[in-house]
Amino acid sequence: MNPEGIVPLWKKRGKTSFDCVRDMQRLYGTKKVGHTGTLDPDVEGVLPICIGRATKLVEYMTAESKEYEGEATIGFSTTTEDSSGEKVEQKDVSETLIETDVDEVLERLNGRIEQTPPMYSAVKVKGKRLYEYARQGIEVERPSREVTIYKLERTSPVVQRDGLVTFRFRVKCSKGTYVRTLAVTMGELLGYPAHMSDLVRTASGAFTSDQCLTEEQLAELKQLNRLEESLYPFEHALKDWPKLTVDKETEAKVMNGAVIPLPKTMDESRFTLYNQQGECLAIYKKHPNKEGMMKPEKMLKIL
Repeated sequence: MNPEGIVPLWKKRGKTSFDCVRDMQRLYGTKKVGHTGTLDPDVEGVLPICIGRATKLVEYMTAESKEYEGEATIGFSTTTEDSSGEKVEQKDVSETLIETDVDEVLERLNGRIEQTPPMYSAVKVKGKRLYEYARQGIEVERPSREVTIYKLERTSPVVQRDGLVTFRFRVKCSKGTYVRTLAVTMGELLGYPAHMSDLVRTASGAFTSDQCLTEEQLAELKQLNRLEESLYPFEHALKDWPKLTVDKETEAKVMNGAVIPLPKTMDESRFTLYNQQGECLAIYKKHPNKEGMMKPEKMLKIL
């Protein structure tokens, strides 16, 4: 078996994304494996894994939007901004928070917002990951970054008990969004310390939770010599991209990485090229220097 494709893995809590990569390397018998967006050990959910030549798509799939279902707890904050950390600040919610209060805050967080990465994160500052500083008790200045919240909504009643308020939410967001930090910001806007008490990733790019397989299910498929059934082709990950279908003559040029004319109907700066058989040949982009031409950015099909 020469595995090639994308497996939509359901990552369980307790594992790092890199743990999952190593497990898939053993399972599929190849070192060419890459994940498409880090999930914290305490978070479970959709983690598409690229196998073989599909690793060429890792950078594009990592940049796709993600969807999560989570729970925010208002009343105390933690070192890690989630339930795994130590309590930092506590302020009992003495007033009655009603659902419209929460909904107004969530509405304010839709759109483009700035976030400062939490200290317990993999962002690098001066060549070192933030969590390495955090483990040493060192607080460093962190660069803020802009992220996009496409949709944020409450999905449960607001429950108030013992000085705490909890509610569940659903969010669709851009690459690089820290949902932990989003929960903290919800609390700040309500006037209280807060943290994210639960999180599940339900979608990543073109892959959703109902397509996912657990490691146990993959192991069963391997025992049955049906492991290749777990792999989705390149085309699935790119199905929502703008595309051009080329004729046989142009296909030969594309396969040689040629610069070719750009159809006037194509306005996007990056797109996929398919042959007549529906195979994705390459990712092309507008040529930066030659007007009306396009050039290859990534070749996907080999001769």
